[in-house]
Amino acid sequence: MLGTDFRTGSPNWLDLGSPDTGAAAAFYGAVFGWQFASAGPEAGGYGFFQQGGRTVAALGQLTEEGAKSAWMPHFKTPDAQATAEAVRAGGGRVRMEPMDVMGEGWLAQFTDPQGAEFACWQSGNTSGFEVASAENTLVWVELHVPDPAAAIAFYASLFGWRQAEMQVPGMAYHVLSIGEGDQEDGSFGGVAPLGEGQGEEARWVPYFAVADVDATEAAARENGGTVLMPAADVPEVGRIAWLADPAGAVFALLRPNPRQA
Repeated sequence: MLGTDFRTGSPNWLDLGSPDTGAAAAFYGAVFGWQFASAGPEAGGYGFFQQGGRTVAALGQLTEEGAKSAWMPHFKTPDAQATAEAVRAGGGRVRMEPMDVMGEGWLAQFTDPQGAEFACWQSGNTSGFEVASAENTLVWVELHVPDPAAAIAFYASLFGWRQAEMQVPGMAYHVLSIGEGDQEDGSFGGVAPLGEGQGEEARWVPYFAVADVDATEAAARENGGTVLMPAADVPEVGRIAWLADPAGAVFALLRPNPRQA
């Protein structure tokens, strides 16, 4: 289960790049009840989404021309420079070279060989987000790509991830786990094939745990969001919905099946 006992390959940070951080903070505040706290004047508008005073994600201003608003997961690495070299060796692209973030840790940003964007975080004073798998927090990350097998091999070369196939109606789904410890306990996400002819693009999608998927979907719609996939039950998984915020960033909701929680 996704948590805050971060080990190599664990999701340990999540942030949103938005063209209008004020509007994004208002939207997610209305949908999840999050509060936004600035990281300070030296952070260029970057700040933290918090719940009960604990950081669940972060928000920053898009600065790259032509960049699309999106959520980006970060994965724990003991050596950001070595991960950057492995990305290049595996056919990916380093969008931002490893950099020291004011002593809080080392950050690097990448694009995998199929076009999905992600990042790594080498912990310094900040190890990562402070709460996960609780209501209105990150519970799962999911990669959608044309070639799941190639993606699994690429990320395994970076982080040592393991995978297990799971039967999901209509597709072959692969559950991802970190490389150490019990494989089921270390699961944090999955890989699914990108739908053909749907105008989709390779991407990582964050799932947030909610008590009521339908009510949260309605709150998103009422505050300017778009419903991409209405709430539906997935056997052995739970109730899910796919949404986009007013700037187009895609995210999902999940009320886990009690046996999966």
